[in-house]
Amino acid sequence: MPVFGDQLNREVELPGIPKRIISIVPSQTELLFYLGLDAEVIGVTKFCVHPADKVNSIAKVGGTKHLDIEKIRLLAPDLIIANKEENDRHQVEELINICPVWISDISDLNSALQMIECIGDIIGRSGQGNILCKEINNRFNGIKLPLTMLKVAYFIWRKPFMVAGKNTFIDCMLQKSGFINAIESERYPQIDTEGLTTINPDIIFLSSEPYPFTQKHIEEFKVLLPDTRGILVDGEMFSWYGSRLLYAPAYFEQLISEL
Repeated sequence: MPVFGDQLNREVELPGIPKRIISIVPSQTELLFYLGLDAEVIGVTKFCVHPADKVNSIAKVGGTKHLDIEKIRLLAPDLIIANKEENDRHQVEELINICPVWISDISDLNSALQMIECIGDIIGRSGQGNILCKEINNRFNGIKLPLTMLKVAYFIWRKPFMVAGKNTFIDCMLQKSGFINAIESERYPQIDTEGLTTINPDIIFLSSEPYPFTQKHIEEFKVLLPDTRGILVDGEMFSWYGSRLLYAPAYFEQLISEL
């Protein structure tokens, strides 16, 4: 029986190439279809929105952190693909009692590429996975970095304000784009007005997800930091770590040119 190591160093045994897969991570759902799957994907979360023409007709099993465990059980999957950060640990432990669960753990581009290669191997699409990784690498290596290193605070939430700190995939994407993350703390710390004034970033990025920042929020930040520029950014480009990485370098270059 084939054994695949996941990114938590767990051994996942599969009797063969899975034919009934549930993905509970949006970026990994998109990846499965990019690698050539179709009918094999039988369940996704309500946040799995790409590719729209595929996922709209697939059974929804709840949100990434609030899954319908019984519905998943009834769908009788032979593989569930999860993520350490995006899914709830206790729920994932319940899922392990239903069928094999492969768990990713992504903090940078290298771990994202490793995930793509591993999933390609598991689903019998090794060649496609390897080609995708090479193309993503080529595009990132071709990014024309900004002439000046700008200090950025990347906001993911409001009330309370939360930002992307060190040891996150977003931090890696900022670095790959030639920006300096103004947040020294790790993971996703809260930050208040005083803390924001202290770090005094050159730019504030307001992400489209998980909190849907809009233009009115840029105006709010102008009151707090009149000399700091606020920009709305596409959260998928900074935080999705599957096949969407193909499009991130071009997006980053456009962002750099606008700055």
